[in-house]
This record gives sequence, C-alpha cells and structure tokens, in this order.
Amino acid sequence: MTRQVYLDELDKLHKKVIEMGTLIEGSLDQVEEALYKMNRKKAREIINGDDRVDAMEREIERDCIDMIAKQQPVATDLRRVTSIMRIISDLERIADHCSDISEYILLLSDEKEIPMPDCVPDMIRSVRDMIHRTVEAFVSDNKTEAEQVEASDDIVDDYFVKIRDEIAIAMKHNPDRIKQYIDYLMIIKYLERMADHSTNIAGWITFVVTGELDNLK
Repeated sequence: MTRQVYLDELDKLHKKVIEMGTLIEGSLDQVEEALYKMNRKKAREIINGDDRVDAMEREIERDCIDMIAKQQPVATDLRRVTSIMRIISDLERIADHCSDISEYILLLSDEKEIPMPDCVPDMIRSVRDMIHRTVEAFVSDNKTEAEQVEASDDIVDDYFVKIRDEIAIAMKHNPDRIKQYIDYLMIIKYLERMADHSTNIAGWITFVVTGELDNLK
C-alpha cells in the first residue's frame, strides 16, 4: 500500500511538471509572436503570466519535499524526486527569460524600428524545439531524446555567434541605432540561456535513467 501511495503521488507530480513545461512552451510561442509584431500588449501578458509559473514551481517543490519526508525514497526513486526539483528550477528560469525578452520587446517598441537580425526566427524555433523535446523526454524517460536535446545546444550556440557578429557589423554601419541592436543582443543571449536550461533538464533526465550525472551549465 505504501508503495502504491508513492506511485500515485509520483504520477500526480509528473503531471504537474508536464503542465509546467507545456505552459512554458506556450509562453515562448507568445514571445515569438510579440517579437515579430512588436506587440506591447502580448509582451505585458507574458510578463504578468510569469507569476503563475513561479507558483507552480513552489507547489511542485513542496510536493517533492513532502514525498521525501513521508516516503523516504531511495536509489532510483530518490534520483527521480530530487531531479524533478532541479528540473522545475530550470523550467522556471526559462519562463523568467521569456519575461526578460518581453521587457526588451517593450523597449524596442518605443524606438524607431530596425530590421530583425537574420536567423533570430531560426534561433527561436530551435530553442522551442529543444524545450518541446525536453518535455517529451521527461514524459517517457527517453534517454536518447534527452541526448539529442543536449546535442542541439550547439546549434543554438552557433546561431548566437552568427547573430552577434551580424549585430556588431550593423552597429558600425548604423551608429544611431546602437541601442536597438543592443536590445536584440540581449534577446538572443536570453534565448541562448534557455537552450542551456533545456540542456540541464535533459541532463537530469539522463541522470534519472542511468544514475550518471554529466556536467551541467
């Protein structure tokens, strides 16, 4: 009976983490829309919605602590519960970065419009794909999927370098638009950090399955 109670509680915990991950996927979709259209209303909605993710993190964290105290899990069970606590921390940071980017969208919308640097849409899509596949890997304890997420981080890093170099050239040719280009530079930095957090989550998923903990960012 005690084991079944634990499994039932763990199942509820998994569903909450999946809900949190799905919510964050939606937030990044909203970020993309707000950035393309310089939509101030949408940007503010993203910023205001960050409180919901914070509340979900706190709730799941409390559930994990209660499970450890009451069920005293060991071995794989303990790895799973403690990894969830780390996973939701990375998910919460991704949500924070969605909010951070939205702040820069508000700043950009107040300035004279400049062309969006090339490859920003591709970078956003790559990050979104990483987050989606991370959630899928968590659902199924899929080590292979998690490893593919980790490999995708190099793609996002390459986009960051390429866009950063493009911005540097654009600043030289448009010194009166430096502020806007710096705002875009901050945006791609937050996207790069989202990819790092997705990689961290993939690492924790691998840890649950194998017991081996790779270097995290």
